Amino acid sequence: MDPVNITHISAEISACDFANDLWNKARPVRIANYWSGDAAPTKRSFEARLLWSDDKLLVRFDAEQHEPLVLRDHPDTTKKVPGLWDYDVCEVFIAPDRATPNKYFEFEVAPTGEWVDLAIELTPHERLTDPDYNSGIEAAATVRGDKVVEIIKVPFESLGAAPAAGDIWLGNIFRCVGEGPDRGYLAWRPTLTEKPAFHVPGAFGEFHFTT
Repeated sequence: MDPVNITHISAEISACDFANDLWNKARPVRIANYWSGDAAPTKRSFEARLLWSDDKLLVRFDAEQHEPLVLRDHPDTTKKVPGLWDYDVCEVFIAPDRATPNKYFEFEVAPTGEWVDLAIELTPHERLTDPDYNSGIEAAATVRGDKVVEIIKVPFESLGAAPAAGDIWLGNIFRCVGEGPDRGYLAWRPTLTEKPAFHVPGAFGEFHFTT
């Protein structure tokens, strides 16, 4: 599977600036398969666009939405929301050090603009999650008829270091949509686990930082 090329931009984009032309510099990555590798319904597919500035990673999700949204009853965008993954979300996992893909960061955003950020380390015996990790993430979302658009901005400072053009990081891109037995778990790089699971560094793909 082709890597994701992340294009550098010299100007900043506000997290709520959904119409900014700079997003056209990012090549859309279409994601239309479940974690299992099986094709998902077209009405559940989504696209991700990634850009980088000198100090931030920017990710935009454009998702098809043809079923009732699964949201928390009382949205709160002022702080991270543990358990947000039980609702409709788009996610990106980022492993800045290719030598240690078991150490990575998880970022999620919901159609409400709610978010969660986590620092994770997988050991041979357990998954260690830092619930107090504070990335300084900015998040926003809008629902437009049968489309959901979500944006996150993450300071590189919170990822350990900023990349340089030519650097390659690892990661994956996901979406959780729907509820009950029909809940869908889409993945850019299918994890191919027996049950839905995203925390599989061995399935991570490459993110190439370009000019």
